[in-house]
Amino acid sequence: MKLDCLKYWILSFCVVAVFACCEEEMPPPVEQDVDLTDIEYDPISVAINVPPYLLQVGQNIPVIPQMPIPDDNMLTEDGIELGRHLFYDSILSADSTQSCSSCHLPSGSFTDNLAVSFGIDGIPGTFSSMSLLNVGFYDNGLFWDGRSNSLEEQALLPVEDEIELHNTWPNVITKLKNHDTYPTMFRKAFGIEKESEITKELAAKAISQFERSIYSFESKFDKYLRGEILFEDDELNGFEMFLDLPGASNDAHCSHCHAIPLLTSNDYFNNGLQEAATLEDFANKGRGLITGPAQNGFFRAPTLRNIELTAPYMHDGSMATLEEVMDHYISGGKPSPNRDTFIPAIDLDPYEKESLIAFMKTLTDTQVINEERLKSPF
Repeated sequence: MKLDCLKYWILSFCVVAVFACCEEEMPPPVEQDVDLTDIEYDPISVAINVPPYLLQVGQNIPVIPQMPIPDDNMLTEDGIELGRHLFYDSILSADSTQSCSSCHLPSGSFTDNLAVSFGIDGIPGTFSSMSLLNVGFYDNGLFWDGRSNSLEEQALLPVEDEIELHNTWPNVITKLKNHDTYPTMFRKAFGIEKESEITKELAAKAISQFERSIYSFESKFDKYLRGEILFEDDELNGFEMFLDLPGASNDAHCSHCHAIPLLTSNDYFNNGLQEAATLEDFANKGRGLITGPAQNGFFRAPTLRNIELTAPYMHDGSMATLEEVMDHYISGGKPSPNRDTFIPAIDLDPYEKESLIAFMKTLTDTQVINEERLKSPF
C-alpha cells in the first residue's frame, strides 16, 4: 500500500515537472506587427489661405495673423483626412457612442448648442462647448480656462476624461491598430512603417490638423471688408459702435475682448457673469485655476464669428439669446473685485442694442458649416 502511494506521488511529480518545463520553454505569444511600407507615402502640403483685409472707413483693420502650426505637424491632405475620420469616429469613446463631433457639430458652428455638454455616462460637464471656428489661430491657450497650450495637447484630453469619452488611450490605440483602414491612413498621413508605430500622439496630431482646417472668412462682414457689399444702416451703426469708429452713436466697448478680424482678442476676461465679494468667492474660478487667484472668474473671450449659430451663450450656457447677452452687458454685469472695467461702462439705448445685434448677425457664415470637407466621412 505504501509502495503504491509512493509510485503515485512520483508519477504525479513527474507529470507536473514535465508540464512546468513545457511552460518555461514555450515562447510567449508574439503580437503580429504588420509592415506598411508597401503603401505609398507621398504627403501633399495644405496651406491655410486667409485674406488680409483692410477696412476703408477711417482706420485699418489688422492683417489676419498667420496660423501657428508646429514644425512637426505641418498640414497635409492625408493628415487632415485622417483627423476628420478620427474627429467623427465614436471609436474614441469607451462604449463607441460618442466622438469629438458629439460636442462640436457643424450645424452649431462646431458646438452642440447645449448649455453644458454630456459625456457617454450622461454626466454633465462644467462648460458649454466652444466653437472650433478658426481655432487654429489661437496661440494663448485652449478651452474656456486656457488649460491646454496647443491643439495637439488639447486633443489628447477628452478621450480619458471621465466625464467625456471615458476611455483609455491604450484601448483606443489597440482598436486603431486592428482596424481595417486606420493603419493605412496613419501610414499615408505620417509615414509610419509598422502598425506598432500608431500612437496617441499621432492621433492627436491628425485631429489637430483637421481642426486647423475649420476656418471661416466668407460672412457678410468679410464681403463688406472686401468692398463687395454695403451694410444696412443698423448694421453699419452696430459695426461703428463695436469698434468705436468716428460717426458711431456710442462706444459699445466690444472690440476690447472681441478684436477684429478674428472677433476674439485671444485672451481671458471677467465679464461680470459671477458675483464675488473676494477673489476666492467665485463659484467657477476659470482661468484662475491655471494662472492664480488674480484671474479667478476669467474666461476666454470666444470668437463672435457665427455667434448667431452657437446659442446658448457664455461659458456656462446661461444665456439663450443675443438679446439676453446684450441685456447682461447693458446692466453692467455682477460686481466682483476683478470685473473688467469696460463692463460697467456699457450704456446703450434700445436702437443701439438692436444695431449691435444686427452687426453680429453679419458675422454668420453658413458656407463653412455646409462644406463637404468638414462633414462626417461616415
